[in-house]
Amino acid sequence: MTIVTTFEKRKREKQLTSERKLLRDLSIEKLKKSVLQHFNHVGIWASFIPDGVEEACFDIAIEAFLCGGEYSRFVLYGETFEMIRNRSEEDREKLGDTMYNFWLYMDYGHKSIDEEKAFAACAHFVDEWWMQGYEKGERRYKLRLH
Repeated sequence: MTIVTTFEKRKREKQLTSERKLLRDLSIEKLKKSVLQHFNHVGIWASFIPDGVEEACFDIAIEAFLCGGEYSRFVLYGETFEMIRNRSEEDREKLGDTMYNFWLYMDYGHKSIDEEKAFAACAHFVDEWWMQGYEKGERRYKLRLH
């Protein structure tokens, strides 16, 4: 008898393998510096450090990084960067909105953050990590390391 697997299971295994390979290029030190750089100037960082905000930012950054790496596969099909960026716009917006809503939740009742600056910082943070993931993924595809 042979072992029968489903396409969904095989697809998920392939995705996990791809994500593991992509995450090898991710640096925790760069993540920490990026979080401080993006959110320190907004005036929202100092009061939330003990509450685990850094880990939440790491989660969003990793998701954005993996999202960029996933979308980089469209380079193989001849799509330009702008086409790929437009294709991923919905996912990037969801990640940015998730992060922004997290900041609003953490600030509930305090009113210590500037909402416009926080929204811009969240969007820029997600875009930066999406771009880094895209570049790493594109390099892996072009070097045939996928």
